[in-house]
Amino acid sequence: MGLSWDCSFLIVVISMASCNSSNESNGVIVVEQGKIEDKSIITLTESQFTNSNMKFVKLSDHEFSQLVKANGMFEAPPESNASVSAYFGGYVKALSLLPGQQVRKGQMLFILENPDYVQIQEDFLEAKGQLKYLKADYERQKKLVEEDITSQKTFLKAESEYLVTLAKYESEKKVLNLMGINPGEVMADNITTTIEVRSPIGGYVDEVNASIGMFLNPQDVAVRIIDSDHLHVELSVFEKDVFLIKIGQQIRFKLQNDLNEEYSASVHLVSKSIDPEKRTSKVHGHLLHDDEGERFVPGMYIEAEVIIDAVKSPALPQEAVVNIDKSYFVIVKKSSNAEILAFEKAEVRVGKTDQGFVQIINHEDFGEDSEFLAEGAFNLIQE
Repeated sequence: MGLSWDCSFLIVVISMASCNSSNESNGVIVVEQGKIEDKSIITLTESQFTNSNMKFVKLSDHEFSQLVKANGMFEAPPESNASVSAYFGGYVKALSLLPGQQVRKGQMLFILENPDYVQIQEDFLEAKGQLKYLKADYERQKKLVEEDITSQKTFLKAESEYLVTLAKYESEKKVLNLMGINPGEVMADNITTTIEVRSPIGGYVDEVNASIGMFLNPQDVAVRIIDSDHLHVELSVFEKDVFLIKIGQQIRFKLQNDLNEEYSASVHLVSKSIDPEKRTSKVHGHLLHDDEGERFVPGMYIEAEVIIDAVKSPALPQEAVVNIDKSYFVIVKKSSNAEILAFEKAEVRVGKTDQGFVQIINHEDFGEDSEFLAEGAFNLIQE
């Protein structure tokens, strides 16, 4: 390391209030251990080391990564978002939803009422009633025209009336399905003025924009449903860093309201466009652990790092490296015996910092078994 120390005699003076020893002289015990002339050497007694809760660490390989920092939020994919409205306008007759409430796919959300629904069911029943007769007449006329008993004109008229009524029947049938009414159950004696609007997906209620008594138009969104089982992270990455992002790279992120806990995701998609105002691009990431999604909600902000590459390098914990006026120092153990521990202050060149570790560039200046003071290094260097 270029730092040397010469130890010939070390004189340690320990003040004692009282001591029964043959070396006692005016309450002071003098223990001759040698002498240190190099001011970079620091000595501690074993009891001082122990009572100060100090500990040793060694150089260890740590994986340092090139990182791209980004901010973003949780979002649900399009198939996990549902804006529920009605295909047919009507007055809200029943609704008992609250934001945050869990709903199942197919569960009734609210009931609409409108006298116009009656006409649709009447038109269906009328077409259904005519269809049987017109089909029979069409088949009869077809047979007669083949035997040259009736005119082609009569057959074409029967065919036209049958096909028009069939089309009307099928279209009214589809309308009833959109209304949530089973066409097979529509009878003259059970025509209804209400329809039930059901949830297209399972999830939780995000918004409720309707209330009992209000008229809901087809374009009005009454309820928003979000399925949070498949949340993803949506990051904004600056233009200068987009070319570094590749599919499959790991994302480490923390919640803005809880920076102590770290979570993981991976890059799934990288947008090919740049926001002209913010000069950022979108990066879509999937959670690595699906069970973690239960603690997140859409719109929750996150702070993230995308790991571009990783290199293993010798490192020390951050608490073992002290920064003094932009120079970095460590405390290295030089020698020890039953009573005295000797340390040396040494300067180091540092590189990257990652997850509580500092890369030591000049690690070759130290031996493989070198021990460094972790807890208490700052106080000793300052002294």
